[in-house]
Amino acid sequence: MELTKKEISVLQETAKKYMEYASLPVQKEKIRLWKALNRSKMERPMVVIDQIPWNEMNNEHELDLFVENPVFRRVELNLKKEIYKYKHYPVDMVLDPFIRIPKAISNTGYGMKVEEETLYASGNVSSHVFKNQLATIEDAKKIKDMVITHDELETDRRFETASEIFKGIAPVMMEGNMFHLGVWDHLSQFMGVENIYFDLVDEPDKLHLFMERMTTSVIKGIEQSNQLKIYDTNANVCHCSYIYTDELLPDSGMGKETITKYGWAFGLAQLFSSVSPGVTEEFELPYIKRMAEYFGMIYYGCCDRLDDRLDLVLTIPHLKKVSCSPWSIREAFAEKIGPKVIMSNKPTPALVATATLDEDEIRKDLQRTVDAARKNNVNLEMILKDISTVKCEPERLTRWANIAMDVVNNY
Repeated sequence: MELTKKEISVLQETAKKYMEYASLPVQKEKIRLWKALNRSKMERPMVVIDQIPWNEMNNEHELDLFVENPVFRRVELNLKKEIYKYKHYPVDMVLDPFIRIPKAISNTGYGMKVEEETLYASGNVSSHVFKNQLATIEDAKKIKDMVITHDELETDRRFETASEIFKGIAPVMMEGNMFHLGVWDHLSQFMGVENIYFDLVDEPDKLHLFMERMTTSVIKGIEQSNQLKIYDTNANVCHCSYIYTDELLPDSGMGKETITKYGWAFGLAQLFSSVSPGVTEEFELPYIKRMAEYFGMIYYGCCDRLDDRLDLVLTIPHLKKVSCSPWSIREAFAEKIGPKVIMSNKPTPALVATATLDEDEIRKDLQRTVDAARKNNVNLEMILKDISTVKCEPERLTRWANIAMDVVNNY
């Protein structure tokens, strides 16, 4: 699909605005602070806002899209989101001074499609009922090995087109693939969470077989990605966290060879918040450890409670950051994590979704986390994410950001 003159103009003007921000000296300063944190020599806690209810953000039509070509529409959307966040609540985000264009990479996944019914509570959140497609042990054959392919000719075409569009405005960087090692999250969509809970007790061998098949599938995908040399080692974010490091990404676009041992991946098993640490030890650790070995650094966890099983999580190879969700007891988490691995705290998004924004409560919540980190000499980042709603008041995130930066700047 050819781009029209109007579409090209929109992309160019958007890129110019993006580069105005990406070229500011503060970007280098933020990279320096992130690298200090990521080497476990934090100068102050770092702050991120991500996973935003975008359907509530477009009051001024800043996010309207005009490009129809699917590849460059994605580029337009990503640029406009980055610009929007930087204008309204930049906190410690970093804008790399180049335009990212996706390589033409395909992944067959596990060979299954999620079958579900959804009920939307709002424009951004829905409830899901998943059909159990893995009811019997024989169903393991439905889980296929990943097949990853790279259309190099199409990637070259995208690069040439983008280079022409953004000539004189910004360099172009082709982005590769990354891996989601949260196999249990995928399995829960193929089976349904309740079915998994019953099978942990009634048919544990069946679940081990499913996890073995899915883990093998991921590893096959990793190996193919490395053979093709298409892993995105220039990505500056992994699971909403900025990942500039002396070892892997010392500066914007300065990643090493595009294979997984020079990159990051993230893992999680969110449904295990409702099971014992022993279940995590038996049903998650043997699988995540095998996958994690292929990567340079690992971010582990999301909304799962981990303070009660942090000793197990800390045995994951190449572990660099661990999520301290709102369901973890942050003081216990800070006591256990130690000085080397980073405490990636998730402040509760509920405080920006209340009937009336309570700024004192937000400050109190953030200060509690910072105090726990300071007491235990912990390296800390705070990532406000999984934001379902701000009651259609986008300025709430700006107010949260101002409070958060005041708290960390007074660390």
